[in-house]
Amino acid sequence: MPDYAQYQCLKIEKEGKLAIVTLNRPEARNQIDRQFHHELQDVWRDLAEDRDINAVLLTGAGKYFSVGGNVKGMLERPGGDVFDEGEMIEPRSARKIVQNILDCEVPIVCAINGDCMGLAATVALFCDITVCAEDARIADPHVKIGLVAGDGGAVIWPMLIGPNRAKEFLMRGSLVTGTDAARMGLVNYALPREEVLAKARAIAQELADGPTWAIRWTKLAVNKTIKDQLNLVMDASFALEMATFRTEDHREAVRAFGEKRKPRFTGK
Repeated sequence: MPDYAQYQCLKIEKEGKLAIVTLNRPEARNQIDRQFHHELQDVWRDLAEDRDINAVLLTGAGKYFSVGGNVKGMLERPGGDVFDEGEMIEPRSARKIVQNILDCEVPIVCAINGDCMGLAATVALFCDITVCAEDARIADPHVKIGLVAGDGGAVIWPMLIGPNRAKEFLMRGSLVTGTDAARMGLVNYALPREEVLAKARAIAQELADGPTWAIRWTKLAVNKTIKDQLNLVMDASFALEMATFRTEDHREAVRAFGEKRKPRFTGK
């Protein structure tokens, strides 16, 4: 039986056959730091091994699903470097996070209860069914800080909404509301914020009470295509993201963020 008490940034509750996983740093808008990264990597393996669980409901505590990574933390790295004490920071585990979500046979329903940015958007969109607040904003704004969307956005956005529309959102770092996200197929449902959790929970409970292996193996069959695309794109997008960490445009974007001004990009 997995030890869910070890998790600091996630709250895992079990109610019958349903596991409720909550991104649980509301005081920081569920911002994803290094510890959060590791937990998002490990939790899907634990849930997959938990024989008491037939479905997972994922959501965020407070007003936000998650604002994504810690941009302010980048200010503390010497020269905007991506290494800290010899270990690559958050992006290194991004592939494992996505891979473990896809490998988890248990169906995952995501209640996007508020703004959902960057890596958090990747995690949400790789879930099996998504229910989003109409006024929630979704974006993968890596480009806004001079980075390639290397943690999975370049994989899942084109699969959900087509390559050209995805390229526009990823190259511009644009926001999309839950209402518009549902219209274009980025999420399954958009509802008033107060109805999101109940709808997602009802779907998750239906899956938890359904024919276990038929549901799990249907997910497995569909995920074969998603895994193929992950293997085709992820390593390249991750390598390109690492390259952009070394650019002056990225360093300038981070400085501008800290100084609350518009960045002046030079193409260097």
